[in-house]
Amino acid sequence: MFAISVVGSVVFSLLTIATAFVSGWVVGEIALPAIDERHVTTGSLLLGGAAILAVSLGKILGIFGRRLGAGAMQFRLQARYRQAVTRRYLRLPLEWHQRHATGTLLSNANADVESAWYPIAPFPMAVGTVVMLVAAIASLFATDWALALVGVAVFPTLLTVNVAYSRRMAPRVAKSQQLRAEVSAVAHESFDGALVVKTMGREAAETERFSARTVELRDATIQVGRVRAVFDPVLDALPSVGTLAVLVVGGLRFQQGAVAVSEVVSAAFLFTVLAFPVRAIGWVLAELPRSVVGWERIRRVLDAEGDMAYGGTTLPEVHKPAALRFDDVHFAYTDAEGRRGGDVLSGVTFDVPAGRTVALVGSTGSGKSTVAALAARLVDPHTGTVRLDGVDARELTQEALVGTVALVAQVPFIFDDTVRGNVTLDRSTAAGRPVDDEAAWAALRLAQADGFVGQLADGLDTKVGERGTSLSGGQRQRLTIARALAGAPRLLVLDDATSAVDPRVEAAILAALRRDDDRQASILVVAYRRATIALADEVVYLERGRVAARGTHADLLATVPGYADLVTAYEKAEAEKEREHVFDDEESVTA
Repeated sequence: MFAISVVGSVVFSLLTIATAFVSGWVVGEIALPAIDERHVTTGSLLLGGAAILAVSLGKILGIFGRRLGAGAMQFRLQARYRQAVTRRYLRLPLEWHQRHATGTLLSNANADVESAWYPIAPFPMAVGTVVMLVAAIASLFATDWALALVGVAVFPTLLTVNVAYSRRMAPRVAKSQQLRAEVSAVAHESFDGALVVKTMGREAAETERFSARTVELRDATIQVGRVRAVFDPVLDALPSVGTLAVLVVGGLRFQQGAVAVSEVVSAAFLFTVLAFPVRAIGWVLAELPRSVVGWERIRRVLDAEGDMAYGGTTLPEVHKPAALRFDDVHFAYTDAEGRRGGDVLSGVTFDVPAGRTVALVGSTGSGKSTVAALAARLVDPHTGTVRLDGVDARELTQEALVGTVALVAQVPFIFDDTVRGNVTLDRSTAAGRPVDDEAAWAALRLAQADGFVGQLADGLDTKVGERGTSLSGGQRQRLTIARALAGAPRLLVLDDATSAVDPRVEAAILAALRRDDDRQASILVVAYRRATIALADEVVYLERGRVAARGTHADLLATVPGYADLVTAYEKAEAEKEREHVFDDEESVTA
């Protein structure tokens, strides 16, 4: 496509020069004789018209080839790199995403990709223009050395001004591009946290925060505009100055008998038609700073390290629970600059036997969610091993991993789709998860969600809105549990996934999972409620990132004071929450 575009541009450029000489020939050989003789023949008019028309048609074909090739090339490159950036996002670990703002990532995949390849559109025209300038100067020297000197003076001046323009623009455009990403990041965060902003009365503060960034972006963009305002008139005026110089020098040379009228007309016309194409060089140079900034930001994503490469080991396709084991696992998070902090987990060792339910209990910050993330291999341990059915999770294929483990996170995420789409994930074209309506309803029943789904206006076809805004917190949690169960996992990891549901509903969900014969799975549940913990076959008690004790709930209550205190504190907090809930209900009834 680049070759097609350049060929079209070169054809257009050469025919533009030809247009100047054809116009000079028409003036000198047809128009002037007709004026002198007060008569013009039909053949002369047809010949002149045919010459102009032929050159014009050739230029049209050149423009068509140039724009078709340049446009296709630009849009293909933008599409290719949008896909490359997005694929890179999908391969990078969760830990990397936690260090980068979502708005910035959106800017990388959209605005930065567009900026990186924006100069591609005028680039073939600029190449053709260089050919045009060389051919034009050669033609002027072939016509008259004095006229050629005007071109030698004007054309390099144009290039020099363009280079100066580019250098002035580079830092200003870089700053503007960075601020554009920051504005996107602030906007995304504000919209994403709309519930907090509204309930905490932070509209004015968020407006001010967004306004501060947009004012900076406005000022930076104005600086870019000021540079354009200085250089654009100069770049527009130089060809016109060249035309006037040619007329003056050409007139003097004509009086001396050194050139003919047709040659002066051709030279003057040449400077006139060169004004627009020469700007293509300026467009490329003007966009290069923004392009370089966009490219550097894209490369930071494409060159980002920390891939979680999958192995080549598969697990036998058996429909029975999977066993999970942590062997001396250490893990620490990194900050936004990539610096590793202190260990969140230190030497964690425990197992979830096949078919058993293990409750993970610990105070806030003890590492429970980190254990859940490691179990689903959202992150990898720095040292130690996480094994599934005796195989290191890092050695498993992606298909084996996602077909074995399902994680239901603390914060439920619901797609802007139907209930069916959220449970079956039928929006995905990926193979390996064919879930029909019967399997979807079975998963909803296990998650105690079939009741409220059956009462929705369109059942499975009900649209739930962005992030499930039409559903309550408990309904969203049950829907995400059903989504996990629909894939028939052999190990189900619940990271406080039932915190928003009624305790009786939570107990019913766990009881249904334990007695379900068709979908037997091992369960690792991050638990707080005593009733939930009591349902587990075994409890692993975490304290400051270490396994402080393990055993049955009754044994730990009797032998581990810290565990008993924690569970009692959770129970009191839960009871208080229940009392507040009942009080609120009574107030509502009274009102």
